[in-house]
Amino acid sequence: MCSEPTLSSTLTSDVWARIYAAIDPQHHWKGQTYKGKVAFITGASRGIGRAIALFYAKAGASVAISARKQETLQQTKDIILEDVPHAQVGIFPADVKDPDAVAVAVSGAVEYFGRLDVLIANAGASLAFDTPMVDRDAKMWWNTFEVNLFGVYNFVRAAMMHLQRTHGHIVAISSIGAQFRSRFASDYEISKHALNRLVEFIAQEYPEIKIFSFHPGGVRTELAISTRLEEKFGVEFSDPPELAAAATLCLTSGRYDWLNGRFYSVCWDIEEVERDWKDKILEKELLVSKLAVS
Repeated sequence: MCSEPTLSSTLTSDVWARIYAAIDPQHHWKGQTYKGKVAFITGASRGIGRAIALFYAKAGASVAISARKQETLQQTKDIILEDVPHAQVGIFPADVKDPDAVAVAVSGAVEYFGRLDVLIANAGASLAFDTPMVDRDAKMWWNTFEVNLFGVYNFVRAAMMHLQRTHGHIVAISSIGAQFRSRFASDYEISKHALNRLVEFIAQEYPEIKIFSFHPGGVRTELAISTRLEEKFGVEFSDPPELAAAATLCLTSGRYDWLNGRFYSVCWDIEEVERDWKDKILEKELLVSKLAVS
């Protein structure tokens, strides 16, 4: 649900035309800026996660991809290798809700690749925005929290000691919905709001790493379709997943570490945010969850 940004890119296709100059991935691809680094991407079997995995591979990173199903992860690996034939891609299936399975997946990736530099926590869930909370099946309502919040915690917990060694980065895929209070969306919006707060705590407790909560835009993912979000908000979800992938490469590059522990939306030109808002954001401790009285 981005407003239309002013875009300037050397890329020419309709999809890449949405990628503005400040996050143009060609710098990373041509310079192989992630060569020698390892990125672990959850929810990598489709959509945003698949695009992010491909972008890191094109930038030279070895990529560990995770989701519940081996066969869909193999599809992602095949797509990456078709585009980047010499890419190093490892498949590590896990249910984000199972801390033991997550620990096995992360340790397996580190054993296979030798290190871990980037964690992209992308798996997400939601019920359709059509029923009051007390009329929900309680376990289904709570399942959204288990995926969106506990799932991120599980991967951060398993990956932290490895990321501390490399002074790595974490991107938790959040949502602009974390800032909303929409009727019938309690499970999704509360869990994403809590996720943003979790990111703030991680930034405080683990200064060796940098972490961001990240809104990837209005992408027409399977989740968006199944929950009828376009109908709910009366907008078309037209942002390509590659827009989020390009911004993610940018966020974990080191240049924007000053956004550590904060919420960032792909709808904002990150170069403009740095130029026009950085001082105010740092001075007033903005882009975090807080109560304000004016």
